[in-house]
Amino acid sequence: MRTERNLTRLDRVFARLDREPERPAHIDVPKMSRHRVALLAATLAFYGAIVWAVVITSWLVRLDWQVMFFRPYQQWSEIHAFVDYYVVLGQRGPTAVMIAAWLGWRSWRQHTLRPLLALATSLLLLNVTVGAAKLGMGRLGPHYATTVGSNEMWLGGDIFPSGHTANAVVTWGILAYLASTPAARRWLSALSAVTSLGVGLSTVYLGTHWLSDVLLGWAAGLLILLALPWFEPLIARAESGIFDLRDRMRARRAGTAPVPTAPVEVPVLLKPRESAQDVSPTARSPRAPVYLAPGPHTARSERTPVTPVGSRRPPQTDRVTRGTTSTARPLTGGQLP
Repeated sequence: MRTERNLTRLDRVFARLDREPERPAHIDVPKMSRHRVALLAATLAFYGAIVWAVVITSWLVRLDWQVMFFRPYQQWSEIHAFVDYYVVLGQRGPTAVMIAAWLGWRSWRQHTLRPLLALATSLLLLNVTVGAAKLGMGRLGPHYATTVGSNEMWLGGDIFPSGHTANAVVTWGILAYLASTPAARRWLSALSAVTSLGVGLSTVYLGTHWLSDVLLGWAAGLLILLALPWFEPLIARAESGIFDLRDRMRARRAGTAPVPTAPVEVPVLLKPRESAQDVSPTARSPRAPVYLAPGPHTARSERTPVTPVGSRRPPQTDRVTRGTTSTARPLTGGQLP
């Protein structure tokens, strides 16, 4: 007896993902074109220039100190409350939740896990690259600076590059990366650039980052977005692996394989004045069904009949065969004339 299993919420989500995608057919996965490679190389050179300018304590470090002594949070104190809320757009937790909710809805509509996997990949790259740079250079922030005019490098800090700025570039820029049309990609790219740069300047206003931290964080986030097409094959394999794991879990939960049903014979239509003896075995059965044992099989008309030839009545000794003569039997109680 077969009972219907109640579908869980996860089953309904995967059932939705199993359907045909509703996304437009012209959406293509971004590839590493020459233009993108050139931008990646230029951004990487800009990243190295900022690091070098800070390491040698160049004019950029002097500009950092001048901005810090200017104390923007005191010069424009009337916008302090607004900046406190605006800087949240660069915090990893709130922004990741908002972007994941939007991309989750897109995954539901398009029946694919690629938007969520692209976000997860970019955040993983962000944590690895920016975290390694912060710990490796160990720069102290403006509030913890020890020597006026120094670059404050390798003193155990974790401020360089700006994590708020890099996170804003990645989390808001991933919307432009996954945009459906080129026009939407251009508009979202400009919007994410302005938003992320505003987040970086907000940290400078609040005195939590140097100006050079913001520039390096902006370059670090842009490098991740530009290099993301190299990880598209990995994202595709991860999506396929997740669906394969789902299928194995379903089969394991089912317990047994489905029982094959008995094959149904398809009747052969005979033409008028055509008997079953005239139908060739090839026309009756084009190939042996899979449920038969291997080997040649004869048609039904070529097999030995099951019933014997002749009459099915039991033999009777007092009957004679039709067409033969026999002597008349005497009647009981009388004599022949």
